[in-house]
Amino acid sequence: MELSYILNHLGEERSDYFNAVSPPIIQSSNFVFESVQDLKDKITSEYESHVYTRGNNPTVAILRKKIAALEHAEDCLILSSGASAVAASIMANIAQGDHIVCVKSAYSWTKTLLQKYLPRFGVSHTIVDGKNNAEIEAAILPNTKILYLESPTSTTMEIQDLKGCSAIAKRNNLLTIIDNSYCSPLLQNPIDFGIDLVVHSGTKYINGHSDVVMGVICGQTEQIKKIFYSEYMTLGQIISPHDASLAIRGLRTLHLRVDRSAKSAAYILEKLHHHPKIEKIYYPFLTDQQTLALKQMKGGGMFSLGIKTKSKEEMIRFAESLRTFLIAVSWGGHESLIMPIVAFHDNSGFSDSDNPWNMVRFYIGLEDPDVLLNDILQALDLIS
Repeated sequence: MELSYILNHLGEERSDYFNAVSPPIIQSSNFVFESVQDLKDKITSEYESHVYTRGNNPTVAILRKKIAALEHAEDCLILSSGASAVAASIMANIAQGDHIVCVKSAYSWTKTLLQKYLPRFGVSHTIVDGKNNAEIEAAILPNTKILYLESPTSTTMEIQDLKGCSAIAKRNNLLTIIDNSYCSPLLQNPIDFGIDLVVHSGTKYINGHSDVVMGVICGQTEQIKKIFYSEYMTLGQIISPHDASLAIRGLRTLHLRVDRSAKSAAYILEKLHHHPKIEKIYYPFLTDQQTLALKQMKGGGMFSLGIKTKSKEEMIRFAESLRTFLIAVSWGGHESLIMPIVAFHDNSGFSDSDNPWNMVRFYIGLEDPDVLLNDILQALDLIS
């Protein structure tokens, strides 16, 4: 299906709402029925019907159609956050005594789910090096049910061989789930490589304006319906119609924003590649995984830098001297951001980060790339 049609027209039956260009926000919690039989029919098929906005809402339904098409999926669910999408996709497909294989460097709240929450219900896990297919296969046990991927990971930017992981999973009758937030549906489509379920923090590129928190699960209708009638409806992990409308608005410019971010990131890294004060660049296209990245990705607007310094104080000064980049978590909006890992070290509220304190994650937004490059260069000049 053609991209501009998906972003601008798919799912928008304008003749149903006065030929308005923008879809209406159906800000209703409830929907009425024409008869008792109508109620009976719809409440027994809530996946396809409008009964109560906790299940289906017309505005949210438009967003579902668009994102499913972007991910080459049959259907999708929109949830209240990326963390809720991860949790729902996993929890709907496990039972007591099951086992999960997960790649290291996954999102922190994914690891919290695996390490602190699911063990309370008898679900175990093994963390593996996602770059090593042999290690992944060796970790599979008779009770393993899920292979969980995140490619690229959102701090160290490591990638997994999606086609290879899919083949491993199919040989062992496992469900594959991937967090595809780094790429958005425009830069990578894991379903094309045989992955079963694709999750996103829709807060990032999909919404793209840093004003909506949302999650996405994409896959075959059978799998999506299973999640709908279990975790989605039971735990009430819904997005509001108003937020869905904002996300539809965000999709109008998704192609322009993602393309700008990725091209600017590549340009900046080309200029920084051999800078003497940069110890390491974490970016799939500038590592030993470059060949694989070129096979399954089309780019990316986020990278991390390891700064050559022995002083945490210098790292703090570097981060605070950046004039255009904002210090914040998340990514995917118009604004360029940094997340200095030094903030997570020696912090009484957090255990030490698994990543080195001299690492800084950069998200490249929509500002002029030369302005961003010069900002990084002037901050690097402060490193002794």
